[in-house]
This record gives sequence, C-alpha cells and structure tokens, in this order.
Amino acid sequence: MIKLLIVDDSALMRRQLAKLFESEGDFQISLARNGAEAVRENLEFEPDVLTLDINMPEMDGLTALAEIMASRPVPVVMVSSLTERGALATFEALALGAVDYLAKPDGTISLSLQEIGGELIRKVRQAARSKIKRAPSGARKFERPAPAPKTASGRTPRQAVGDGLVLVGVSTGGPRTLEDILPKLPADYPWPILVAQHMPATFTLPFANRMNDMCELRVVEASKPMMLEPGTVYIGKGGADMVVTSRSGQLGVMARPENNQFLWHPSVELLGRSALEHCPANKIIGVMLTGMGHDGADAFANIKKQGGRTIAESQESAVVFGMPCELIERAGATVVITADKVAAQLIAWSERPL
Repeated sequence: MIKLLIVDDSALMRRQLAKLFESEGDFQISLARNGAEAVRENLEFEPDVLTLDINMPEMDGLTALAEIMASRPVPVVMVSSLTERGALATFEALALGAVDYLAKPDGTISLSLQEIGGELIRKVRQAARSKIKRAPSGARKFERPAPAPKTASGRTPRQAVGDGLVLVGVSTGGPRTLEDILPKLPADYPWPILVAQHMPATFTLPFANRMNDMCELRVVEASKPMMLEPGTVYIGKGGADMVVTSRSGQLGVMARPENNQFLWHPSVELLGRSALEHCPANKIIGVMLTGMGHDGADAFANIKKQGGRTIAESQESAVVFGMPCELIERAGATVVITADKVAAQLIAWSERPL
C-alpha cells in the first residue's frame, strides 16, 4: 500500500481526490485542509508521498513544504494553477525539495480531475519511488559572484564563438537539477545549450526568466526562430517541440507544433535527431538528466555512435533514473556522473574539442 496525504483547502477537491486514489485499490489516504495540518499529518500519518496545494489559508503550501522538508522529508507533488504566478510558486517549491508538479486546469473540479486524473496518479506513483533533492540549508537560491554584464546577444566582451552544441534532455526533477548545473557555467562558455525540459506551455517562459536571473549565461525561451549564439541557453517552449535548423551555414533553433509521433514534449528525441541533421556528431554533447521514460535515448545513443560525447546522470543523484538509465542501457553514455559534476565536465569538453 502507498500511504498518501492529500492537502487542499477545498473540501470538494479533497473528496474527489480521495475517491480517485481509493479507486486504484492500493492507496491508504489521509486528508489535510491546510499547511499546518499537513505538517502535523506528515509526522503522525507518515505518508510515502503528498499532494500539496499552493494557495491555502492559515499556512500556504510553500511554507508547509519548507517545514515538511525540515522535519520529515517526503516526496511531494505540487498542484498549481496554469498561470505565471502559479509557475513561479511551483519553481520555488521544486527548489525547496518538491519532486514534481501538476498544472491544474481551469474549470470545475470534476472536469479538471477528468483531464488530469490519470496523469496525477502516474506522477504520485512515480514520486513515491523517487529521490528528494533538498535545498541547501539556509539558502533557496544558488549563491555566486556577480556575473559579467550580459549584452543583448548574451556575449561578454571577451567571449569567443565556439563551434559546438550542447543538448540537454530532462523531465521529472529537472528544474531543481538544472538549478544545480547551469549557474555553474561561466558567462564565456563557448557553446550554445539547448534544453528540452518536459513542461507546460505557460511554465517555460517564467522558468527561462528564473534561470536567467540565476545564471551568468543568458537564458531565453526558444519560442520563435533564433540563430544560435555562444553563452546562451535556449529553453524549449512548452506545448511545442524544439528543433535545430541551419541557414547559410549558421545553426539556429525554432519551435514547431508538437509531433504526435513522440510521447513527450518538448521532445528530446526530436531535438537530438534534428541536431544530427545539421551538425556533425563530433560537435555535439548530449546530456541526459533525471526523468521517467526513454525520451531522447535513441537519438543520444546515435550521437555517441557517430562520434559525439554524451553524459548520463547517475542513479546516485537522479530524482527519477528512467531517462539516463535508458541511455546507459543503449551503450549511449560516454560518462555516467552525478549532477553536481556535469558543469565541470561540460567545461572540460568545450576546452578539448574532438
């Protein structure tokens, strides 16, 4: 049995969620009306996993989450609105240690649960088996020296243009993991970085803005055709697929409507395939981070087979080891390392081109 604590200030939502999970037959349910009750029930009921609303009276979800992670850490799935404000609160929750989130659609509760019920069950089951990444004690954001000023193109005056390309595939646990990696890269990192993070359309721009504030690199949402530039991170727009393009010998990136051939979006597999169409494999670095499923495993394994280099996040640090494991099993990983070593590996490889 999976012990689940459902935290929501709406009595109707609590009843509907309890009914949803009870119908699965392998959940033991407890309910809490607000953050204060959630903190108490976490200690008394000792759940395996929580669903946690953000906006609640008496104690909100973020405050409750911080206390839960301090007193008895447990995997948490946040339930937030499909708004920019909801996205920002969700990223704060992930930084505090939440494992995953579900964007709550607008509409009545019954219709909302019809839309998200299956995905919520899947995420809760996955979270119950996942690792918790807690925020560093006393800090909610990465501390670093003040970065060099960013120009409109993202380059600093000393920055040289490189000829490589970094592709990053990531899903569940990704925002927190990317916060551990991207801020460690210097402003003069010579290669553009393309990130396919499975995320709703309304979340990717706030996430790009958040990362831009944390990084020395320039971070943008790839929502329109752009020429690729060094020292810039391109976050694939949610609700679309990100592909590499080429024009007059210069690499670019653009967003395309979701391709139904692929299960997850933005598709890591499609990103990897498009990169190989326009860039020699020995100029590509593929980075496969935490996430469930196999998105990108075939394309990244092909990058390695054709002479490129790839990184798979190790099971030791991955919140969910699915995507990196699939790459490793395909003999597609040049190195297998923990997330905290990825930035150093990227720097080392950019300084020693093949």
